[in-house]
Formats: sequence, C-alpha cells, structure tokens
Amino acid sequence: MRLSSVLSKPPKPLFEPVDGFLMGKQGNMGQKVDLDVGTVALNYYCETCDDLRTFYSKGKLTCIFVNKNMVSIDCVLACACGSTVEVWFVIESENDITSLNPKVRILKRSERLSESVRLNTTRYGDFDYLLDKAEQAYRENLGAGSIVYLRKVFEMVTVQAAISTGIDFPKYEGGNPRNFSALLEAVDAKSSIIPPEFSKDGKRLFKELSNVVHGDFDEELGLKKFEPLHRLIIGILENVRNKAAFHDAKIALGWTEEEESEVV
Repeated sequence: MRLSSVLSKPPKPLFEPVDGFLMGKQGNMGQKVDLDVGTVALNYYCETCDDLRTFYSKGKLTCIFVNKNMVSIDCVLACACGSTVEVWFVIESENDITSLNPKVRILKRSERLSESVRLNTTRYGDFDYLLDKAEQAYRENLGAGSIVYLRKVFEMVTVQAAISTGIDFPKYEGGNPRNFSALLEAVDAKSSIIPPEFSKDGKRLFKELSNVVHGDFDEELGLKKFEPLHRLIIGILENVRNKAAFHDAKIALGWTEEEESEVV
C-alpha cells in the first residue's frame, strides 16, 4: 500500500504498513524531501460546484524530517473547478521511517480551506458555518473550543424557534437569553425542537456543553465528548428541519387542521 492511501483516509490510531517512500535518506532534522507516493484524495464540499467533491493532490508532495520516526507533509488538493485546500499531515512511524516497509499513522491532519470550500455539505443554513468551525476546532485538538461552537448552535436554534413562535424572553444586551434553561423549556413545550428520543434531556445536553465551556476548559474532556454531543446537536437540527419540511408539504397538499381533526 502506498502512503497516499493512508493520507486519503481519516486518521486512525493503528499503524499501517506502507511501501518505503524515504529509503536511502539520512533522516536528519529539517531535511526536506520531495515524495512520489501517489495521489491523495479527500472529500470536501465545494461551494463553486455546489456539491460534495473529491479533491486531488497536485504535483509531488513535500516532507520535512522531524526525526527518523516522524515527518511533516504538505500538499495542495484541488477540485476539478479549481477550488483548493492546503493540507498538512504529521506522520509517525512505529519503526524507522526510512526503512523498506515502515508502519505509519497520521498523528495530526490540519486543513486550511479556501473561501469556496467547506468541511461539510450545506444542509442547515445559518448553522453550517458554526458546525464547520466546531469540526475544525476538533480536528485541531481544541476540545473546549469545539464545544463552544456546538453550544452556540444550540442557543441559536432555540432562540430562532422562540422568535418564530412568538415567545418573548429577557435578553442580555447582546441578544442572548438571560435564562436559557427556562427559554428551552418554553420553546420545547410549544414546538418540540428536541427529538423524542431524548426529549427529556434537553437541559442535560445544555449542561454537558456548558460544563466543558465554563468548567476547567478541559481540552481532553472536550475531545472525548465532541462526537456524541455533535450527534445530538445534529439531531436537533434534523428535527427542526424535518418539522419545517412536513409543514410545507401539508400546505402544498392543502391540508388544514380542521381536515386533519375530521380524519381522526
């Protein structure tokens, strides 16, 4: 397996054997080497193409030795339309990375996105930007920072639901609710933004998010909890979006509340 196959997948904790790609090199700190390891291919959402696209590396990749067990690799990936992403990898080897068959893993992957590229497909309107920022922070091992963005999404979707249903609530000068728990309870009672699978845990979810943000700002705790918390936040956004879609579908069919009560 060539190194490009490893670089084209999400980082994994296990080491994988690859064909030698630095054989005969001294491996001195700072030594720069051009690599011939195949084409790296990663998926991103391209706003120019308005679709999830595969971005491919262009030209040879370049690596710099940290030592004989670690190198950093830079590459530029491009969509067919010309949109680009700069990607930086830190590759760790279980054995001598200059050997015939080194076993490697991605220790870190970092992206610098251009203005027309996103990590995720556009699905949730105003929330997509915050979700992208949350995932970028997570990929940079900024656990607490990633949770800040998730908490902001939760606050925004709740406030938007309150405004759309006519619920008035006391605000701080910046517009944030003074008592989020009370607002969430009022909003969920009226429009059920929390999915039924965890409808009783809305306040608990906000507490989990707040504990990471206002606690000791524990990066490790944030990284550990990011994926399950992210999934629950996505569940809320899906629930809100589905409700809006169902409402629009009923209007398109000309269904009224009176007709629905007659069916019952």
